[in-house]
Amino acid sequence: MLRKIVVIILVILNLLTLVCYADDIDLENFPAEEIWEEIQNVNKQVNSNPPTLNSRAAIIFDRESKTVIFGKNINEKRAMASTTKIMTAIITLEKGNLEDVVEVSKKAANIGGSRLGLSTGDKIKLRDLLYGLLLRSGNDAAIQIAIHIGGSVEGFAELMNNKAKELGLQNTHFVTPHGLDDSNHYTTAYELALLTDYALNIEEFAKIVNTKQTTISINSKPMTITNTNELLGNLDGVNGVKTGFTNNAGRCLVTSVKRNDWQVITIVLGADTKKFRTKDSIELIEYNFKNFERVNIKEKIEDEFEKWKIANANNIEIIKGKQNNIKIGMTYNYDYELYPVNKTELNNIKIQIECKKKVIAPIERNYQIGEIHVILSNKEIMNIPIIIEEAIEKKNVTDYFGEIMSNYTNIIINGI
Repeated sequence: MLRKIVVIILVILNLLTLVCYADDIDLENFPAEEIWEEIQNVNKQVNSNPPTLNSRAAIIFDRESKTVIFGKNINEKRAMASTTKIMTAIITLEKGNLEDVVEVSKKAANIGGSRLGLSTGDKIKLRDLLYGLLLRSGNDAAIQIAIHIGGSVEGFAELMNNKAKELGLQNTHFVTPHGLDDSNHYTTAYELALLTDYALNIEEFAKIVNTKQTTISINSKPMTITNTNELLGNLDGVNGVKTGFTNNAGRCLVTSVKRNDWQVITIVLGADTKKFRTKDSIELIEYNFKNFERVNIKEKIEDEFEKWKIANANNIEIIKGKQNNIKIGMTYNYDYELYPVNKTELNNIKIQIECKKKVIAPIERNYQIGEIHVILSNKEIMNIPIIIEEAIEKKNVTDYFGEIMSNYTNIIINGI
């Protein structure tokens, strides 16, 4: 009798552990047909108004211009659950050899929450661990990757935090490779978008998160796993990235979507249910593609600058310079040409050009003489330097003497 009571207590404790620390376990049934129905409902409701979301934090991030198209509490530090595994994957791909055969440790085999199903002593390739990490969201895969690459969970967390610093993520900190709740483990919607944008530039990462289902091998035995991302394969253009859930973090979803060569990242953190997570993500995606379009901002700036040069370039006075004619250009210091603009604001793009009317020689090559300000709805979105492209020397005594003689000759010739 006592033995039965002990067994029951152990079972209850195990269940409590799963409830408190569960990550990506699909306790909510939200089948594909309901997702499709939700897509139809959102499409009927989406209008020009920004979406009202259940999620505590959210973002739409344009991958080309690195612009925040829409945001809700984007700089608020929040638990991120298994979206942590985006960074885990980055470290794996940059530090590890995917062909390594790894023996599973007891520590990895005993971790709770969402699992790939590894047991102590199992043999598995690092590549298959990576698929188990990103598709099945295996916490056991995360721990084993950390031990294999970092020597320990703590050592791997140091690699994660060093990478975060390298990427300029000032409000992100990692403690674990899986994202189970810890008060010192957090990020923001904005910095998670930056991290995801970086990850998607890694070809192998982009390939894995866009995989709906695949077969891996554990102990040379095949095992089929399916992606936990409910939007992948159900919503037009979705090609990743990662789900997440803990009691503290709530439901989280990082999504990459590409339509007509335009790719954005949407993130929702802290949704109350899986259905809200899905609905909010769909609303963000459809709001973006229905209400925004990309403007070739570089072309627009160049056109306006050429018009300005024709009217103004010859009126700039070069004081004490050996030459009066100058070659003016601009330094377009942005690595993108297309910029997302709300369709209602397309006529609100203003280009203001400010330039000095006088400059004193000597002047170095690429000397900044002015600025081009790009204003969208009273907010400056770009600032481009105007430069003198060729150096101008200062006049010397010989130059002044030559001018005097030239003037004197003209007086004699013209009889003035």
